[in-house]
Amino acid sequence: MTGISKAKLLDWLKLAGCVALGFPLLIYLFQERLIFFPQPLTQDPLKANTGAAIEAVELTTADQMHLRGWLVRASATPAPAPVLIYFGGNAEEVSPLASTGERYAGWSLLLVNFRGYGGSEGKPGEAALFADALQIYDYAASLAQGGRVAVMGRSLGSGVAVYLAAQRPVAGVILVSPYDSVQSVAEGVYPFLPIRQMLKHRFDSLSRAAGIMAPLLCLVASDDGVIPRPHSERLYAAWGGIKQWREIASTQHNSIGEAPDYWQAIGAFLHALR
Repeated sequence: MTGISKAKLLDWLKLAGCVALGFPLLIYLFQERLIFFPQPLTQDPLKANTGAAIEAVELTTADQMHLRGWLVRASATPAPAPVLIYFGGNAEEVSPLASTGERYAGWSLLLVNFRGYGGSEGKPGEAALFADALQIYDYAASLAQGGRVAVMGRSLGSGVAVYLAAQRPVAGVILVSPYDSVQSVAEGVYPFLPIRQMLKHRFDSLSRAAGIMAPLLCLVASDDGVIPRPHSERLYAAWGGIKQWREIASTQHNSIGEAPDYWQAIGAFLHALR
């Protein structure tokens, strides 16, 4: 091998080494940008739903961040109703859901944006979202009829909902496009990376599921290309309480909420909980 050939080989080896080390490092440093996609406020529900029983909510966290959202009351009367807390997906700003308040079978709906989303302050992260969920629950329980609270989480928010259900008494849990853990999903996308060692935000719902006795409604899209079906199935199989699995036909990850069957299943589940 000539000196020139050896030099070229050495250059290629150096480049390969830089790629092998640099790519995982970039993933580690910027993983928040791969998991969380904060969105600006879409609309003001108080203006978009004139006459509806909606009120603004603002909670101050222990680290002095302000979380903002809305309480959509089940009716215009002041009588308390049970409360459903909703946690959205990784690129979901929740204000548009304020217009769906009549779909929850007499439950009031509490919508609070994650840190960094909509009007909420701060930076999203697993530990912060979990701590915020407990505070949101305590607020909901103070308003709810008999302290009766249920929780609903979609996609990324399913991990927050599962954590909350493992930490607080809830009447029921609705999970939309849920996963067993972010680590498991990421390992499927990046099988060549040491995800276990790199990941800071695991959202390990599978480890919590068996200890949760609250009834579960699991809603999955028939053609979900974001959360592969086995991830939802593993979580569902591990659930400790009674459970229902509903596959919504002819839907994808981002279109499942457009199907009438989706809303019918939610309404029936919440009606039975009352």
